[in-house]
Amino acid sequence: MDVESSVASGHGGRAVLYPGDKEAEATTERLRQTLITQPALFVIEYALAQLWMTWGIRPAAMIGHSIGEYVAACLAGVFWVEDALKLVASRGRLMQQLPAGAMLAVPLNEAQVLPLLSEQLSIASINNPTLCVVSGPEAEISVLETRLVTMDLAPRRLHTSHAFHSSMTDRILEPFTKWVSRITLNAPQLPYISNVTGQWIT
Repeated sequence: MDVESSVASGHGGRAVLYPGDKEAEATTERLRQTLITQPALFVIEYALAQLWMTWGIRPAAMIGHSIGEYVAACLAGVFWVEDALKLVASRGRLMQQLPAGAMLAVPLNEAQVLPLLSEQLSIASINNPTLCVVSGPEAEISVLETRLVTMDLAPRRLHTSHAFHSSMTDRILEPFTKWVSRITLNAPQLPYISNVTGQWIT
């Protein structure tokens, strides 16, 4: 069984999520690898949501960022947890194979950020009206970071191995779409919002 499947299924996953003192440093490094990070995020977020629901706290509506949107879809009944784990594990594995990249939190709004971007950089997310995340190749992110510092701004690097939510991930779209096509999708039984459109998922 491969590593990401181990995390997703629980075989060996406990050792990754809860290492002993001697393994902590090595495990921290492993958790920075996308093929492990993404299944780990999913299982923790899903388990936390299930815990809240056992306490009687049930969502009236949901929104989740990135892997969190898969959790919301799973909780809404769009797909079974086993299928969600397959999707998340395949997504992590495909992304792990991409060239390394970087992400930078920028304390500016979208209109202010766009003129500063080269063709290789993308706005990965708009977190609030005055904070965006930019994603792209390491060299291009470094240039932007330096420029922002000279503007007396305080950009912050994100702890990521790749340039998520950018054009650098486009090459996984076709193989990942094939993975999704194998999964039975159902209409949501709980409402949740699309990260892409800002509209309710149907």
